[in-house]
Amino acid sequence: MKKNITVRGITIGEGTPKICVPMVARSLTDLLEEAARLKTLDLDLVEWRADFFEQVDEIEKVKDALTHIRAILKETPIIFTFRSAKEGGEREIGLEYYIELNKAIIETGNADMIDIELFNEEKVIQILVEKAHSKGVFVIISNHDFEKTPSKEEIISRLRKAQDLGGDLPKIAVMPTSSADVLTLLAATNTMYTQYADRPIITISMGHNGVISRLAGGTFGSAVTFGSAGKKSAPGQIAVLELRRAINLLQ
Repeated sequence: MKKNITVRGITIGEGTPKICVPMVARSLTDLLEEAARLKTLDLDLVEWRADFFEQVDEIEKVKDALTHIRAILKETPIIFTFRSAKEGGEREIGLEYYIELNKAIIETGNADMIDIELFNEEKVIQILVEKAHSKGVFVIISNHDFEKTPSKEEIISRLRKAQDLGGDLPKIAVMPTSSADVLTLLAATNTMYTQYADRPIITISMGHNGVISRLAGGTFGSAVTFGSAGKKSAPGQIAVLELRRAINLLQ
């Protein structure tokens, strides 16, 4: 039996796929304007992509910004993510700072989830998973491939590894070079969901070819989809209003 995740009244893994919208502003002023705009939209989750934040190399500035974001979004679940450049993010930081930053965010109590990349050292993942869980914070363990779509077996292997490492939400996003690649991602999602997953999973096929996975991923077992409210954090994201309409129509 699968364990659903309930965050501030939103149950991930139950009902329709939940819609998450990333925040990608660079300055604190723009971040707060972005948060205020997101508060008016029909979404379920917000992801703060802190790698876009111009002061991300100052932990106290990051914590302060998150405090302000929480004050605006109130009961909306917030995912804190520093996406590394090697996985499609805006910049790189040292491993020690990556650990320190995520630990500090966990301690604030203002983030409901953190996103940790699967291709970190396992020891680092274990440290952060244990820290998060000790504070009641959920963990997404993610992998992003902006160049290709791995084989069905490899996609499943990565999702299973993320699950085995304690990720509450295993996630993978891949880039298709053909429509067949999208079918590979969806088939892997279905197999993972029906045969191996004991918790919700997130799978995405990016770019123009992969749009169908953002709309119909829930049919195959993906519990969260990502939309946009202005600037996109990944190719293929759909405006949140259109995404909600499409998901409701499919359901």
